[in-house]
This record gives sequence, structure tokens and C-alpha cells, in this order.
Amino acid sequence: MGGFDLSVIVPFVNSFADVRGCLEALARQGDARIEAIVIERHGAEARRQVTDAFPDAVVISVPSDATIPHMRALGFDRASAPAIAVIEDHVLVPEGWAKRLLQALNDGADVAGGPVENAAVEAQVDWAAFLCEYSAILPPLPGGESAWLPGNNVVYRADVLRRYRDVIAEEKWENRLHDAMRGDGVKLMMLPDLVVGHKMHYTFNLYMSQRYLYSRSYAGARVRGKSLPVRMAYGLVAFALPAIMFVRTVRTILRKGRHVEKLWPSLPMLAAFSCSWGAGEVVGYWFGPGDALSKVR
Repeated sequence: MGGFDLSVIVPFVNSFADVRGCLEALARQGDARIEAIVIERHGAEARRQVTDAFPDAVVISVPSDATIPHMRALGFDRASAPAIAVIEDHVLVPEGWAKRLLQALNDGADVAGGPVENAAVEAQVDWAAFLCEYSAILPPLPGGESAWLPGNNVVYRADVLRRYRDVIAEEKWENRLHDAMRGDGVKLMMLPDLVVGHKMHYTFNLYMSQRYLYSRSYAGARVRGKSLPVRMAYGLVAFALPAIMFVRTVRTILRKGRHVEKLWPSLPMLAAFSCSWGAGEVVGYWFGPGDALSKVR
């Protein structure tokens, strides 16, 4: 099994500075033997940068249009440890993170994950983007069995994960895998103390485009194979989404009482980001996903 305690899958789709910080944080996990598996879609120079800076990392190269779910699937196939975790290239794990994951599995969990906190705290656009996307998984979160887990702070028992090769091969987002597991009686365990940092920097236009691309890919996959009248109906309903998402985000942040001081100046951008998501769903339902998923970062 290679002598590793934990394999960590890291799709490398953003900058080298992002993945450097991520891998440096993994290297500080001195209480576990970690196999870092980096899947990159930037090309030879990016591969060289990673291998030069982190010679112990496993680096897998894929075409530039590879999707993140595809990259994760390749990482799952390559992983050799009895526990397999997934993060993102801009996620910073705290000291003791690996030990806590392994403890959860040793205590009987098959799948476990935890909250995500913002680590890009200087620019207001970064706060707005984070609150838009991650308000639901901000701490505090209730511990114990959960109906869902984040896809960028999660660990699986390898023998359990490999029972779902066919689901993983569909190359969809983690909610598809987690729903399949729950349908078979596998419990998803939320660990409220397992908090990672999300350090992603955006411009307003970049995040607007990412919201659109993600939602178009989601909607297009959701109605694949459905009739035109059904797709048209879904698209019409999606016109109501911006208002619903905006209100839900604001309510969630106020209820949790976290980062409220960052919420108020973010409201105009949150409204715009919600509209971008709604537009993506309408287009996805009516015209399909196109190549949106391969452009999601």
C-alpha cells in the first residue's frame, strides 16, 4: 500500500501560488504519512514547478479541458492509502487535520468531512464570492450524521469508496457520489472541528463567469435526456432562482452570526452573483451544458 496513512487528491486548476500554499500545508501534517496526488491541467511548465518544489508529490497530467470531477476520478484510481481525502488547490488545511480525519475513520466513520472558512480576507470581492458559495458550510455546523458533506474537505475509507467506481466514472460532482452512498446506508459524518481555510482570490468578472459556468454545467447535466418541454419548464422556473438564492444566503449568514460585518458591503455583488447563477441554469436547461464544466475552477 506504499506505507501511506492518507492519500490527498488535489486538482490543480488555479495558479501555482495557490497549489504551493496547499501542498505546503499538507507537508506540515507531521502526524500522518501523506501521499499528495496533484492532477494538473496546465501543461509541462506547471508539472515542472510542482515536481521541483514538491518532489515527493505524485503528479498526473491531463488535457487542458479536463473537468475537475474527471481529475478527482483519476486521483481516486491512483491513491494507495487506506484513507482518501479530497481538497482543492486553494484550500489550506490546519495542523492536525490529517490526524483528525484518520481518527474519525478509526472511530468507525466511512466518510467524514468538515466546514470551510474564508482565508482570503483582504479584498471585499473575495469575501462576497466566499459568502455566495460557502455560507451553508461555514462553521458552526452540527456534528454527527449528515445529509451532505463538502466536496473539498472530505475523507473516504478507500475500500468503501472503491465500491462506487461506477458512480465516480460518471464524473459528476460529489453530491452524486454522496447521494449514492447514503442510498446504500453509508453514513456521512460531519466533524464540526475539522475546519479548513479557503484562500481563493477573484476579480468580480472572474467570479461572475465561474458562477455562470458552474450553474450551466449543473443544469445541463440535470436535464440530460429529458424532453424539450421539460427542459423549457425547468428553465422558466430558474428565472426565480436569483431572488431565492440571494435571500437564502443572507438569511444563512445572519442566522449563523458570522461575518455579518462583511455581508452588508457584499450585498450588491451577492445580488449580481445570484443573477449569474440563475442565468447559467436557464441556459443549461434550455441549451445544455456545452463545455462549461471543463472551464470551472
